[in-house]
Amino acid sequence: MNEQGKEKVYGNRERKRYTSVVLVVLFSFLALLIILPIWVMFVASFKPGSDLLQYGLNLDINISRMNFDNYILLFTGTHEYWKWFFNSICLTVITVFSTLIISSFVGYGFAVYDFKGKKALFVLVLLILSIPLEVVMLPLYKQMSAWKMMDSFTAIILPFVAHASTIFFFRQYLVSIPQSLLEAGRIDGATEYGIFYRLILPLMKPAFSAMAILNGMNAWNNYLWPLLVIRSSEKYPLTLGLNTLINPYGDNYSLLIVGSVFSVIPIFILFVAFQKYFIEGMMAGAVKG
Repeated sequence: MNEQGKEKVYGNRERKRYTSVVLVVLFSFLALLIILPIWVMFVASFKPGSDLLQYGLNLDINISRMNFDNYILLFTGTHEYWKWFFNSICLTVITVFSTLIISSFVGYGFAVYDFKGKKALFVLVLLILSIPLEVVMLPLYKQMSAWKMMDSFTAIILPFVAHASTIFFFRQYLVSIPQSLLEAGRIDGATEYGIFYRLILPLMKPAFSAMAILNGMNAWNNYLWPLLVIRSSEKYPLTLGLNTLINPYGDNYSLLIVGSVFSVIPIFILFVAFQKYFIEGMMAGAVKG
């Protein structure tokens, strides 16, 4: 190799090394931005509520002022936290399960079958993607009221079981499935539902994992819609329940901060459970079709 070639190879190595260093620094900084608020909240959970009211959230670690009183209050005190927590768990599980099942059926239909009005319906799904919840809240509210579903878990779950973004994702994921696979199932005597359950579902594990995480986060963090349709405090999800701890007539920062720490745990468990297929599913859904 001549001198010019050696210089070119050396230059490429230096550029790659420089790029790697920049990426490490960048992603380390982003990771710090994500972890820092969680760490601040965790540290604050060991401080008295009066400290939080006086000094707010901060990184100051004063061992003499830190204790486990907030955690003792959470597990032994008289409050409705665990009822709210259980409500959110139930709502999230039911919402995710129903959304994945129904949206996968619809996405599969758009991807595999040809029927009259298919393009128009799919355009409608795309239009719904561009409409924020705030625009349709009033019609949804009137609909739930007309169906006498107010102040019930059904009112929280029902409007979102056929989620437009989830339908679009599943359609993009399934659109490149070869028709020969479906024909082979039909030749073997499988019904259309049998083809879906036996042939298609095993292929959709990455897509289900990705959508389980995203829909689970949306359902767990849902605040605005439950605020409109739920009236009874015993039916509050955790997002509403924690909000009631701070009001003009009193506050309970001790329970609020330690309850917020525990509210992160289910989402963390959800991500750990499905993270194996998460990236694969997101990439596949983004590039297929």
